[in-house]
Amino acid sequence: MGEENKIEEQLQTIYPNMVEWRRYLHRHPELSFQEQQTSGWIAERLRELGCEASTNIGGYGIVATIKGSQPGPVIALRTDIDALPIQDEKTCDYASTLDGVMHACGHDAHTATMLGIASYYASLKGQFAGERRLLFQPAEEVTPGGALGMIADGAIDGVDAIYGVHLWTPFPYGTVATKEGPFMAAPDEFYIDIQGKGGHGGLPHETIDAVIVGSALVQALQTIVSRNVNPLEPSVVTVGAFHAGTTANVIAERCSMKGTVRTFTEEARYSIRDRLIDIVDKTAALYGASAKTDYRIGYPPVVNDADEAARFFRVAGEAFGSEAVQVSPLIMAGEDFAYYLKKVKGCFMFVGAGNPACEAVYPHHHPKFDIDERSMLYSAKLMISMAEDFVGQ
Repeated sequence: MGEENKIEEQLQTIYPNMVEWRRYLHRHPELSFQEQQTSGWIAERLRELGCEASTNIGGYGIVATIKGSQPGPVIALRTDIDALPIQDEKTCDYASTLDGVMHACGHDAHTATMLGIASYYASLKGQFAGERRLLFQPAEEVTPGGALGMIADGAIDGVDAIYGVHLWTPFPYGTVATKEGPFMAAPDEFYIDIQGKGGHGGLPHETIDAVIVGSALVQALQTIVSRNVNPLEPSVVTVGAFHAGTTANVIAERCSMKGTVRTFTEEARYSIRDRLIDIVDKTAALYGASAKTDYRIGYPPVVNDADEAARFFRVAGEAFGSEAVQVSPLIMAGEDFAYYLKKVKGCFMFVGAGNPACEAVYPHHHPKFDIDERSMLYSAKLMISMAEDFVGQ
């Protein structure tokens, strides 16, 4: 517990800076693959802390390397830096200053937390073993994601273990959670274009109504999970966008749809894909229309290493008390941290950030999304504790 107390004390001195950094980033968000200013700002902060940083890794990514004076393993800690195309509806003084763009998922706090971790290790002046490699990754929110580019540019070459945290408002502040094995879903996307035959709204018999075809297709797609997937296999098929028609008295010639599929196994993933494409083709043909499906395979599911998940439950219990540590349910959200876990053993973890007292009650990707900023302390302490426990094993 002595080491845990030392980490806690040091992080408490850094915390005001973490809050300041987080609020700056919240005011100045940038979308996926566009994080040029954010990346430059992070690099400046790292230089101020005395950290060696390599920029333009996998796009606008940054890798900060902090080496100890003693030999030891290389531990990577990863954060994400991109924002979302959402209008910030909060009225606080750190609300986004950019119309239509905001940090609605907590990546600003993730980045501030990682800067806090950089500050912590820099303060040790090399009095630790091995290397801590801090990954500031762009473009987590949009496939193909930024992780692949970071990996291709060598960000995890020679790494012995990798850890990451997502602040999560559905879990209350003061709690931490993960689970062994499959943890977060594989998020795939589909884009469907239906071609019918337009015409006068009063003469439907002379047309092939794309709205009718699309409506039938939305209903038919919902049978995939209910009738083609093992009921014990968690999965989701969601149509998130439906666009057709221009006015009241014209039958639509075209209809476009967009949606997502979430699965945890490769078997379910490709079975759903094949069934969806088949339903699209046959439903369109039933009405005399034609359709094209663009099905895009996204990130793999996040699968935590069994030994590293066990490390989490032990380390988190020591750091926060057993009552704060939870076994997470399966999470249908996706994360390109999955790519790192396919290369290096590690663990992805959730830290509770929800708190009605500070209006941190809105779901992720909501226009009023916010967090209990104290969750950044939990996140930093958890990642540092995981790294140091690995080194000391």
